Amino acid sequence: MITAPDAPETLAAREPARPGPARGAGSLRANRRGLRAAIVGSVLTVGLLATLVASATIGQFDTTPGEVVDSLVRVLTGAASPSESRLDAALWAIRFPRALLAMIVGACLAVAGAVMQGVFANPLAEPSIVGVSSGASVGAAVVIVFGLTAVTPAALPIAAFLGALVVTLAVWALARTGGKAAVLTLVLTGIAINAIATAATSFLIFLGDTSSREQVIFWQLGTLSDARWSSVAITGGVFAVAFAGCLLVRGNLDVLALGDTSAATSGVPVERLRVIAILLVCLLTGVAVAFSGVIAFVGLIVPHALRLLVGPSHRYLVPLSALGGAVLLSLADIVARTIIPFGDLPIGIFTAVVGGPLFLVLLRRTLRGQGVRA
Repeated sequence: MITAPDAPETLAAREPARPGPARGAGSLRANRRGLRAAIVGSVLTVGLLATLVASATIGQFDTTPGEVVDSLVRVLTGAASPSESRLDAALWAIRFPRALLAMIVGACLAVAGAVMQGVFANPLAEPSIVGVSSGASVGAAVVIVFGLTAVTPAALPIAAFLGALVVTLAVWALARTGGKAAVLTLVLTGIAINAIATAATSFLIFLGDTSSREQVIFWQLGTLSDARWSSVAITGGVFAVAFAGCLLVRGNLDVLALGDTSAATSGVPVERLRVIAILLVCLLTGVAVAFSGVIAFVGLIVPHALRLLVGPSHRYLVPLSALGGAVLLSLADIVARTIIPFGDLPIGIFTAVVGGPLFLVLLRRTLRGQGVRA
């Protein structure tokens, strides 16, 4: 069994009255967590702004942070249009869309990971591990190979969302034993479903022509090189809607971490909450994968690191994951397109290099906590 997270603050109001000193200690602990979350949020916000400027500054033509900030001020205040100079044209046509898409995709994946870990009450749950990303890739591959993007530009994110939804529901249903998804069962089921989804994607690549094969492989590698303002607008809009939904259910996710029985006793509609949360995860992951490819482990790394800093409460974990995911993927994108001169490496390589070892550490620690020798 997974060790249950600390009791969230949301339950404080439901608990019976306690003697003065104990209640005061609980209030003090909650205030400290709130202060810690505010500090972490402030640091991440500053880091996000600095990363935006750095991402726009670093590239194959020379510029400075001051010139980037001047361009931002000129265009945003209406003093100039993005095409009046070569620098402005390059920044607003190439670098800013890519930087913003990296931030939005990182935020989508990290928030999806935080919510999924809350739904499964499992710190190892992550969209790519349980097959959500692979399912989204299958849906996107179907659209590309059969030329459905010509019907409507929204076909791509819709198909990715439906693919992610089908795979997530399949993993969840197959991994449940006695009403819960155990760690080992969840991981093994995810591996099996991932293999099936990968086989389906490979078959679609075999069926496609040269152009569609290149586009499908683009997703599998994970890259932001094709960022456009249209993709920024779609991913940003979907993220705004799904993120608002995640904020609404975050309090109930804290209660769900105590167990289905406790949550039901507290008045939480457990099954309905799980369905809504999984739909939100599919929405976030599907739109991210549709425009960036499969970028693994962001949803695992960011929530886990933040949980160590601010505690398990989703009241803080969900919004901070959005900031942390945006910063992490922006930094990974900067490295991916600068580590080799005039080269643009797949961004998924860097997230896998960091996330793979971390996942193994978490898995071994969790299994030892269950009494399994690893």
